[in-house]
Formats: sequence, structure tokens, C-alpha cells
Amino acid sequence: MPTFRDFRQVLQGTNTLVMIPLGLIVIITALDLALPRSVHLGPLLVVAPALTASFAGPRCTALIGALAMVADVVSGLGQGVLRRPAHHVEMLALFAVSSVVVVFRVIYERHRAVLHQVRSVSEVAQRVLLRPLPRQVGPLRIASIYVAAAAEATIGGDLYAATRADGVTRLMIGDVRGKGLAAIGDAAASLCAFREASHRPTTLPELMTRMEASIRQNLADFGEPDTYAQECFVTVAVAEIPDAEPTVSVIACGHPPPLLLHGDRVLTLQPDRVAPPLGLELLTASELRPTTFPFELGDILLLYTDGVIEARDPAGAFFDLPARLGERTGEDGGTLVERLCERLFDHVEGRLKDDAVMIAIERLPVREP
Repeated sequence: MPTFRDFRQVLQGTNTLVMIPLGLIVIITALDLALPRSVHLGPLLVVAPALTASFAGPRCTALIGALAMVADVVSGLGQGVLRRPAHHVEMLALFAVSSVVVVFRVIYERHRAVLHQVRSVSEVAQRVLLRPLPRQVGPLRIASIYVAAAAEATIGGDLYAATRADGVTRLMIGDVRGKGLAAIGDAAASLCAFREASHRPTTLPELMTRMEASIRQNLADFGEPDTYAQECFVTVAVAEIPDAEPTVSVIACGHPPPLLLHGDRVLTLQPDRVAPPLGLELLTASELRPTTFPFELGDILLLYTDGVIEARDPAGAFFDLPARLGERTGEDGGTLVERLCERLFDHVEGRLKDDAVMIAIERLPVREP
């Protein structure tokens, strides 16, 4: 029989919802004792353990089931039906139901523990793959936000990185298409190639060529038996920002063009030539020519993935990122991406169907040495 100490531990380790089945047991037992003997409410006690299993652990569920059986014995004594075979069957049924829901709760807890472990490993792998962007790189202030469409941590999908060398900052944002291990490999290959090549005296076309070669090599290493490998490609946009010049050079390979907030104007930095995504073996040297745009003090450059602009509201309308970006009222980059994220969730009513990344880059005055 459960003791008072057992129930006190249950109440301390469980949320206040446990008061609902406890209240049901007290009410059912009190009514059963007050009503005539022809009316027996004892079978309703099975609701208590069944309800407890929906929110509490197996130990709490077992204790509530034991308490329900004690209450059924008290009710049977009060009505003088404790020795009747029908009451014995009733108690056996209550015990069976309580045992079943406890077993199912034990199985559920084990599955939840495994899922939690898998999510933890996935989150760690995601943080290793996608390192957090620094808040400031040289004369640039960076604010970023990553919103996953699913509650579970996923590896792959959207990717981003920032590097700095010789007074030049390079930022890359991309989106992996495809499924399975090939997509994960493409994301890792793209990020590694970008980080390695960016620290060397490499032009933007040479950088994109190296990234293309890394992705193609990854697909070749992945092997032909995997059918998903043929579906994998990566859309990428790379921005190169020198410290000494108020400009930004952009190359886009199948990726949405960056947006520039200049005063009250929102400009689309559409490159002269948009190259095909990486991994399709369609790149040519003529397509890998960067386009240079002004990027002055006070301007904010916004990089983003298609999960933002392709988000739909219940009526099917796309999220109008340029219009939302133009609502800025003296905000810095961090406040800007937070507001855009709020507007995005309002637009989709909290149901985002694709991962979304937004990176705001703001140029700061260069400090004199």
C-alpha cells in the first residue's frame, strides 16, 4: 500500500496536473459512499490511472492506480459489496488497466530517453558543422538568426559561415538540396572548402570553383548505390567586403540575392550573372564573375535563405521580405533580424515549413590605428 511519503514524493516530482486524478478518486469515492447501494461508481476509478499516464511517469501512474484500488476497497466496504464476485472482477479489471498503462508509460519513457539522446547528439553535430557567427568581424557588426522548421535538431539544410583574411571579410550563406547522408556531406564539404579557401589569397571565382570541386568529390565518394546523391546540390551566395572600400562584391549560385537597406530604400543586389547551383557540374568561368555594389556606413546587408521568402500564410501568399525590411525605424542589425523573425512567424501563424536563416551585416566606422 502506498504511504504518505510516497505520495508526497510524487507530488514534488510531478506537475500540478496530478491533482486532477487525485480529485477524481476523492469525488468518485465520496459519491459512491453517499449514493444508494444500487448505484455503484467504483468502475469509474479506472479513469484516474489512465488519465495520469498521459502526463506523468510510470511511478506516479502506479501510485495513482494503487490509490484507486484502495479507494475501490473503501467503497466496497462502505456499500457492503466487497465480498461479491462482481466486485472482485471490478478490482481485477482496475488492476489490469493500471498495469497496462504503467507498462506503456515505461515503454514511452524509454523511447523518449532514446529520442532525447539522439537530439542531443544531433544538436552537438549541428553546432560543430555550423559554428556561430561572431558578433563583430573587423569593421562589420553581424547579427544572425537560425529558425528550424521542426522541433527536432536536423543536420544539413541551411548553412552559413564567415571568414576574414588580409583586411577582407567573406560571408557565405547556402541551402543544401537533397536528402540523406549526401546532403550532410555536401553541407560539410561546402563549409570546409569555403573556410579553407577563404584564408588563402583566392579570388571569389576561384573560391566558388573550389567549393564546386569539393561537392563533386563528396558526391563521387558517397557512391552510386545511394539514389539521393543524384538529387543533391547546393545554392550559395558569397559576399566579399573589404575594410578599405565601401563596397561589397557578390557571387550567387542559384541562391536568392542579398538585400541592402540604404536609408529608407531597400535594394536587391542582383548580380549581373547568376550561376547555377553547386554540384550540378554546370558552372562555367564566365558565370563566376562577382558584381560589386556600394556598401556604406549605416547600410545593412541582409543575407537569407529561401525558407524566408518562400514562407506562405494560410491564404498561400509569400512573405514579402523587402517590404518588411523597409519597415525599419533606426534599428540595428540585431533588432532588425529579431523583428523580421517575429513578422515571419506572424505571417505563417507559427507554422514554418522550411528552415530559415537571416544574417544582417552592418558596416561600422574603421578605427584609426
